[in-house]
Amino acid sequence: MLIFATALFALMAGALFYAARIPVEVQAPPPPQPAQLEAVTRPTFTLPDMDGVTRELSEWDGKHRMLNFWATWCAPCRREIPLLKEFQAQHEENGFQVLGIAVDYPEQVASYAEEAQFNYPILLGQQDAMAVAESSGIEFIGMPFTMFVAKDGEYVGAYIGELHQSHLDDVVRILTLLDNGEINKEEARGAFDLL
Repeated sequence: MLIFATALFALMAGALFYAARIPVEVQAPPPPQPAQLEAVTRPTFTLPDMDGVTRELSEWDGKHRMLNFWATWCAPCRREIPLLKEFQAQHEENGFQVLGIAVDYPEQVASYAEEAQFNYPILLGQQDAMAVAESSGIEFIGMPFTMFVAKDGEYVGAYIGELHQSHLDDVVRILTLLDNGEINKEEARGAFDLL
């Protein structure tokens, strides 16, 4: 009986070993898609600023808007803030407006704002701020995250990740070409997809 049990055990172990080596076909997940819009939208929202005043995106109609979603705990977000401040100072007269949308607690934003000395408006929101991004068809997957809205209020693109000077140079180039009629909105969206 002991010999039979040992032989059965060895046979089962061999079968399991052999079965583990049989290749199993697993379907790979689809490749990630770039942040893009399925349908053109005109984002609208109302969020409070740091003074508790309700602000609407339409207040900045007539300017190209960069909606920069950030948080105090996000290191890449904090790294890009000086660059955004410099961009705002340099391009405000050329029809560009940076809007910081803090996806964070108001107390932490207020404390950090004293240190950062923003030269552009900071709006506050948590779930509401994320809903702003998602309302344009973008899956809010992390920060920093920046949406680009043309002067007429139409969404033209987004960038997920930390912005660098080369990105901002491309933003100015694309939106200037759009202003000059050298490209249309669809071509501008295509250019933003390549950022």
